[in-house]
Amino acid sequence: MRRFLIALLATLSASAPAAALQLIVWDRDLSTKLGDGESSGGKVTVRLAGDYSGPVVVLFAPSDEERARNAFPGLKSRYVGSLVNGQLNVMSEERSAAQSITKFLSGYRLTATVQVASAALSLPGLRKAPPPAPNR
Repeated sequence: MRRFLIALLATLSASAPAAALQLIVWDRDLSTKLGDGESSGGKVTVRLAGDYSGPVVVLFAPSDEERARNAFPGLKSRYVGSLVNGQLNVMSEERSAAQSITKFLSGYRLTATVQVASAALSLPGLRKAPPPAPNR
């Protein structure tokens, strides 16, 4: 039983991905925040603005604990990229072509889920009209 617990503990500690990596997406001038995300249990939820198209700066900030144990080796604190219609692409230092944020984070054993904010306006008291019937 004791060996089983030691093996289980070793497996869980080795396979448990680091948590609390934070990322923030800014426009090129660092004046408008366009998105953010935080890891939890090996998964990152990235929330992005859907109404922006253009160059961006992606900033990563690992927690002090992650930094101390080098949880994300090779991850820089700043990357450039582009955000077009809710699709975030990051330009890696080693690659000549941009890659999606999900593919970029998979290199660090993180699974990304992207949520794009819709630009739909919703006010209390307004009802949606049904679509018009097609002309025959």
